Amino acid sequence: MANSKQIEELKEILIERKETITKNIQGSRDSIDSLKESECKDEYDYAEVSSDSFKEGIIANQQIKELNEIEDALKRIEKGTYGICEMCDESIAIGRLRAKPFAKFCTPCREIYEVEQ
Repeated sequence: MANSKQIEELKEILIERKETITKNIQGSRDSIDSLKESECKDEYDYAEVSSDSFKEGIIANQQIKELNEIEDALKRIEKGTYGICEMCDESIAIGRLRAKPFAKFCTPCREIYEVEQ
């Protein structure tokens, strides 16, 4: 199980990542808005703008998902349940938390979860 110093380090990583993602999401939204306002001279311009908007939307949606996972991890830190697998209630290995600080499951339970999904 992660000790309090390790949890504090991971909390800082989560907060930094949260700030980065929040900026990225706003940048994606701004980019989509500017693409919507751009003038299309022909169907190729329209196709390029549509494609770019679609890509920006997918990226933003993925980052929103990660942002939600980060916020959930920060709540678990505040509740004192961070680093405990939500499936089996065992400690999540510190190596796993360092690789994925918002992990909810230990490695064996993550594999079970993914198979069930």
